[in-house]
Amino acid sequence: MKVTTCLNPLHTSLAVFGCLLGYQSISAEMQNPDLVQLIKQIGYHEGLPVVKDPGIINPKQFIDEVVNKRLPNPFIPDTPQRIASDTSQKMAIRYGVTLQHYVDRSDLTPTQLHFIPLTIAAWCRYLVGLDDNGAAFDLSPDPLLSELQADLKNLQLGQAIDAHALLQPILSNKTIFGLDLYQIELGVRIETLFSQMMAEKGAIAATLHTLIEKEAE
Repeated sequence: MKVTTCLNPLHTSLAVFGCLLGYQSISAEMQNPDLVQLIKQIGYHEGLPVVKDPGIINPKQFIDEVVNKRLPNPFIPDTPQRIASDTSQKMAIRYGVTLQHYVDRSDLTPTQLHFIPLTIAAWCRYLVGLDDNGAAFDLSPDPLLSELQADLKNLQLGQAIDAHALLQPILSNKTIFGLDLYQIELGVRIETLFSQMMAEKGAIAATLHTLIEKEAE
């Protein structure tokens, strides 16, 4: 419940977006309404329908405490940069498990998901090593960093890119995600989101805001 739905996936999403948007603390991110809505969507709307209820702690109440008490708490010194460490080793657990549940359920499909794919696209955008203003930043340690960055680290905002050629080796890697994201019909959507976030300065915040507004309609 904690690791795949109610806390860790929310943490990782805030870590990736926090690095890209220039935040130095998780609690500061929780002052941004779009980032709050991002994790609420991942927790309540995308994770909760498939959560494994331990029967000891109510999953919804757990998310309530995470969103309303833990993450906004300035006395918990969590930084996006620390939590973004080793993200390639966390994706299969923090998101892949939920994706697999959507595959396995007859009443659900991975194509219903919007904010987990957005987070994966943002992680790919993070690997470029440029923040939302186009400035270079230091990426957190990750054992696969050099491999993952091989085709991404020299990209520039606004340049013409072949998102499929760049991301296919990552998004199809079952070791990273636990499954091939193209086989569950999310690969192309993630490529599109990545391209949108590479378009210009401010495109990451704009892509997030647009998706949140669309979901609210």
